[in-house]
Amino acid sequence: MRDYDEVVEIVYAWQQDTGEGVPARDLSDEDLYRELAALYRTRLDSLRHASDQALTRHTTRTVELETDYVRRFPDREINPDRLRSGARTRS
Repeated sequence: MRDYDEVVEIVYAWQQDTGEGVPARDLSDEDLYRELAALYRTRLDSLRHASDQALTRHTTRTVELETDYVRRFPDREINPDRLRSGARTRS
């Protein structure tokens, strides 16, 4: 059973919802991956067919989630072929 303060917080958050999704910092790692994957799947369609406002929101949300991903995983594995030096050696 939820306590009173938790219920008040949930109701307040619901009333403040702007339709912009859960803040990236509040997503679990799994939800963050899922959200990023959904954005990447819909990017081209948004670029080609969405209103300017929707495209701006899509871009803003992508940046928000990617920034949080990098914050959470600063030591993520970097593929050397994805660096400029790696690209130069391939050429």
